[in-house]
Amino acid sequence: MNGGRTETAEDFFSEGLFSASERLLIRSAGRKLVENHITISCCESCTGGLFAAALTGVPGISGVFDRGLVTYTERAKMEELGVRKETLATHTVYSAEVAREMAEGLYRKTGSDICVSVTGIAGPDGALPGKPVGTVYIGCCHCGKVQVEMLQTGSCSRSRNRRDAVIAMFRLVVNTLKEE
Repeated sequence: MNGGRTETAEDFFSEGLFSASERLLIRSAGRKLVENHITISCCESCTGGLFAAALTGVPGISGVFDRGLVTYTERAKMEELGVRKETLATHTVYSAEVAREMAEGLYRKTGSDICVSVTGIAGPDGALPGKPVGTVYIGCCHCGKVQVEMLQTGSCSRSRNRRDAVIAMFRLVVNTLKEE
């Protein structure tokens, strides 16, 4: 309970999910998006909407944040983002190829300047040969150009893997903004 006062972004972040430096990264990314009028959308799988939740904690973000989709199942990825069944069958849902197709599909759907995607193995189950728990792929489509990064957290903690994936998504957004 917050004693009847209005909840702020700081209240959301103060729950211990993100460290002080991580909160600064999130706020910095959000401010750069807002100040430069750069639109953003996201599609999340293993993070289940945490990136969108963190982003919406930034004051003024409503002017540039178009939408956040949680496309948790293969079906959702295919129907909402146009991920090809062949890609899923060949590379698995936990792959750079799927992260790329997610980001590209979101870009086609929204036209946002930046479209960020994430797919991975949050754990504690789900490891595949060569892809341990904590393997995450992040896609970023900026004005039609896509880059994909892989993150291996080395952790079996579901909450840590999800948090680390969100922070990596924000780092990728900041790096993309620096290139602009």
